[in-house]
Amino acid sequence: MRTDPASSNAHHHDVEQELQSIPEEARTRVVSGQFWIWAGANIAPINWVLGALGIKLGLGLADAVLVLVVGNLVGMALFGLFVLLGQRTGATGMVLSRAAFGRRGNYVPAAIQACLAVGWCAVNTWIILDLVMALLGELGLVDPAAPNHVAKVLVAALIMAVQVVISWIGYRAIAGFEKWTVPPTIVVLVAMSVVAWTKLDIDWSYAGPPGQLLQGWDRFAAMSAVMTAIGIGWGITWFTYAADYSRFVSRQVPRRKLYVASALGQFLPVVWLGVLGASLATENGEADPGQLIVSSYGALAVPVLLLVVHGPIATNILNIYTFGVAAQALDLRLSRRGLSVLVGVFAMVCVVFFIYQGDFATVLDSWLVSLVAWVAAWGAIMLVHFYWLERDDAGVQRLFDPVGTTRLPDVNPAALVAFAAGIVATWLFMHGVVDVFQGPLATALGGVDLSWLVGGLVAGGTYAVLGSRVHRRRYASAAGLDEERSAR
Repeated sequence: MRTDPASSNAHHHDVEQELQSIPEEARTRVVSGQFWIWAGANIAPINWVLGALGIKLGLGLADAVLVLVVGNLVGMALFGLFVLLGQRTGATGMVLSRAAFGRRGNYVPAAIQACLAVGWCAVNTWIILDLVMALLGELGLVDPAAPNHVAKVLVAALIMAVQVVISWIGYRAIAGFEKWTVPPTIVVLVAMSVVAWTKLDIDWSYAGPPGQLLQGWDRFAAMSAVMTAIGIGWGITWFTYAADYSRFVSRQVPRRKLYVASALGQFLPVVWLGVLGASLATENGEADPGQLIVSSYGALAVPVLLLVVHGPIATNILNIYTFGVAAQALDLRLSRRGLSVLVGVFAMVCVVFFIYQGDFATVLDSWLVSLVAWVAAWGAIMLVHFYWLERDDAGVQRLFDPVGTTRLPDVNPAALVAFAAGIVATWLFMHGVVDVFQGPLATALGGVDLSWLVGGLVAGGTYAVLGSRVHRRRYASAAGLDEERSAR
């Protein structure tokens, strides 16, 4: 029997609003959409700033590029595994998390994810406003030396409104926006790169600050910091988002094809922009080449402005949408669309505060970058659960059961203990910008940051031991109950 397209679209709308598993008939077989979604989310000014971080920390250009490439190969390879979970189950990341943490135990990671999505939405909008003012100054529209508070608020409000509308409509609008805006953005990025690498004074043999070349352990410590910021650590930050969008991809799409499209969508722009930022930073050793870009492009100021504005929109439509589905996983009785408006209002209030309290915003930005390390612990637990303990989809529907279901534990202490242990281990080996995020063991190691590795190993190892007992006792019986119900 053929499915009526109109009824199929209506059904798709209902399950998307109500946080249900996306049925096969409402999914797409076009895998290129995943590439554009993840590429768009990463063609953003923050990535060229982070790419310059290695130069700021004293690395040579070759070392910075090596860390970017190797780190992102590993980070995006792991990211692809979470993409496949969404396709396999049709569930969001925070609904999948119920399998490991329990029906209400999952409120802990879901609440963290929702709060971080709001924070990132605000920071990503605020962080480009100075660059926008500088570009508007090049066009003679504002005085770039003035505070421009009103102009910043108006630009931020316009960007926020666009972000909320796209996210409010849903996945199809997000996929469509990325599909049609990312290709021309890439053209601008190519032009930017050509101008930067042919017209500017790039020192391709740059080995570090003159007379202060890093050697031995200091060099390794600096490389580990960049690895955490925009290498493996950058891929880790997207683990919690992956399934929210890949759940719309048909199971008939080959897993390998989906994996490669999604991983490359992340890898290519992050490395490209990272190398652009690192190469630009060789001019003055600074970690923010944005002003250099603005002052160097002349006639390209307008398309560069479009790229700069596109960056937060393409990223934040994912943040706003993911906030909605994460908040729904907390059993908030609001539609995803209503939550999209709510997060837009919250984020805009934060942006206005940041505009008038710039120093506080800088601290918060550093804090958010450090805090996302919690994903290493969560991701390790999820990988152990879905790629070792529960490899089939027999119990997926129980994840949508209401509170009080007998098919899920209310709270799984094994996951929460592993999660806490992973976060503590992550902090011990973290060497962030803010003092509180400089763990004693990382300090004792001379600033070497192994947070993502140690945190993931501790959380995953702990859950592998404790969680296997819970799985045999509770999840196996739940799967049997599902089979019994199916047979009736």
